[in-house]
Amino acid sequence: MTTASLPDLRPIDVTSWIGGYPFRDVPHPDPEVLVRVLDREGFAGAWVGHLPGAFFRDPVPSNRALYAALKPYAGVLHPTPIVRPDWPGWTAMLRDAVNAGAPAVRVYPAQWGLGPGHPAMAELALACGEAGVALHVTVRFEDLRQRHPMDSAGDVPAATLRAIARLSGSRCQLVVAGAGRDLIEETHWGLTPAEQQRVFYDFGWVWGPPEDHFAHVVATIGAQRLAWSSWWPLRLTQQSRALIDLLPRHGPSPLSEAIFADGRAILEAAQRVAQSRLEPQNGAGTTLRTNR
Repeated sequence: MTTASLPDLRPIDVTSWIGGYPFRDVPHPDPEVLVRVLDREGFAGAWVGHLPGAFFRDPVPSNRALYAALKPYAGVLHPTPIVRPDWPGWTAMLRDAVNAGAPAVRVYPAQWGLGPGHPAMAELALACGEAGVALHVTVRFEDLRQRHPMDSAGDVPAATLRAIARLSGSRCQLVVAGAGRDLIEETHWGLTPAEQQRVFYDFGWVWGPPEDHFAHVVATIGAQRLAWSSWWPLRLTQQSRALIDLLPRHGPSPLSEAIFADGRAILEAAQRVAQSRLEPQNGAGTTLRTNR
């Protein structure tokens, strides 16, 4: 077997974008640059969104631009378009995403003013579960300390994430991007064990040494719930790799040997659950707790 025929086992980044950012200049937010960055940082590919589209009212032009920009890089840059569930024609947006082979669709509840338990978010989550694509939620783009005064959207609260995860009958695989330790724990420990298995957290915003928040989250919540990301072009792409390299390497179960989730594993989970004829893991009655 030649090297070229071996599968690429490097992780697939679940959070990156192309395009400009309205509140500050970002360097080289172009797909051809992203391809080189991913290879340099040890990623096999990435779930890519369209950054300007997060601030558009209508996602359709953003999605059109995303599909066109990524077409030359198919197989490496995987489009994760926006589906706005409170906007007319959102089912067509989701259908287009599935037809384009998108592993996930993106939502920005804070920018759209969709709070905990919003029925539109529930509809989309259920539809994603049936379609076999993940639902990617961006909690924030920047830390509050560096946020532009005109950026008035707040962070997505844990209540919104729990409401999505607790939907009765849902098969949705939820990916949370931009959460720190506090939000991860507030979300994870507020769910049943079955619900916890359908939620993944991009760990690029969790602090490492000396606070060692990341080591604590790996030890308590588990590496299989934590997903690789680069956060290009908004943050340092080396963050995920550095966090793992700085994990404790001693003891009976070295944390550095843990297996973390990535885009490939999450997509496989979404497709497996969608294709299964088994009943969803969370049973009836979970909707009674969605406002907790």
